[in-house]
Amino acid sequence: MEEELGLDGLGDLALHIILSKLTPSETVRVSCVSRRLGVSASEDSLWAQFCSQDLHLSSPQDHHGNPLPSFKVAYQLWREAFSMYPWPLGTRVKRCWDKLKKWLSNNFPEAEATLRRGASESDIERLQTLLRVKLPLPTRLLYRFHDGQEVIDKVNSMRAVGSSLGIIGGYSFYDHLVNVCLLPISQVIVETRGVIRELDEEMIPCVPSALIRSVHDLHGDQQQDAMLLWLEEHGHRLENGIIKIRKEQGVRSINLFPESPLLCSTAVTNGVQVRASAVFVPEFSDLQNEEEKYMFSYSIRMSLLPEGCVTNGMTFGSCQLNQRHWIIRANEDIITDFIGEGVIGKFPLLHPGEDEFVYESCAPLPSSSGSIEGSFTFVPGRLADPKGGPFEAQVAMFPLQKPDYVF
Repeated sequence: MEEELGLDGLGDLALHIILSKLTPSETVRVSCVSRRLGVSASEDSLWAQFCSQDLHLSSPQDHHGNPLPSFKVAYQLWREAFSMYPWPLGTRVKRCWDKLKKWLSNNFPEAEATLRRGASESDIERLQTLLRVKLPLPTRLLYRFHDGQEVIDKVNSMRAVGSSLGIIGGYSFYDHLVNVCLLPISQVIVETRGVIRELDEEMIPCVPSALIRSVHDLHGDQQQDAMLLWLEEHGHRLENGIIKIRKEQGVRSINLFPESPLLCSTAVTNGVQVRASAVFVPEFSDLQNEEEKYMFSYSIRMSLLPEGCVTNGMTFGSCQLNQRHWIIRANEDIITDFIGEGVIGKFPLLHPGEDEFVYESCAPLPSSSGSIEGSFTFVPGRLADPKGGPFEAQVAMFPLQKPDYVF
């Protein structure tokens, strides 16, 4: 009779292929069966595969980014560092941070440089004790990877994020500037103590409430809280170009005014291109105010295309804005139909190939959705020296919509 061939009788390649089909915990158990299996199960190429699958590591390192001698050691230290959390949740949080940091590294490295080393479990316990709260597991894990960003120390004038390097980004209109950074735990404690007495009023959720589940379940694998959902959505918007970097007066920042076609309208009239989009402004929204319950800021970007201003078969090297006409709707009802001179007190003069002229303004609505459309009246040449008759450059309709994810 032929003898059955056990694992010890297999060739090295066949054995490696079989072990690669196992999970890391199964591989550890198999390593205890025999000396040869123990050697095969310790091969670093096998643990490199596990590190790649679970942690997306291309080199052996710990969760602080420090290099390690082998992938097996790396995997072991990662499991030990996050042993108090469900492993699937830990790998999901790591993927969330990896996506954000990859985008920042490629597009906004000066902001990536502000990310702090991960918080310790004792740091998190201190926050919970001082604020008398129990943080959801996903939020705890997010802070274990990075304890927020470096922030301004107004007293000691330490290195500051300033008003532009927040990894969430922001918007502006008139003299109101918002740029959102991720606060370190120590600053969360200070800021929360300062506002906790003001949290009695109705609050606007920042993510769809129905998606939040199992935030304190140590044994499940479906935990997701508002902060993890929020950061995952932010990474998705960055990765897909829905929001981008904008440079204004030499300062770069993540700008939350959408750039994607569904949320940002574009119209070209006689060579004048107008792009427009809006963001929800939660800090100026008042759910108790029936007339102006929801506040939106909108951004208008206008430019003259390289072919110049073309009207009545003639081409001109410039055109200047004279008037604006806005039609603002709440749901489908017109609440504003307005004609006025200039924009924010200015009469922009456009030349071919120049940077966009950008301005922001705001509009309150009684409803959570609406729209804006309208036109700008331009004259070829300059207002002081017109070269032809006025024409209307269309502003295609763009939405005002309280989003599911509020940033």
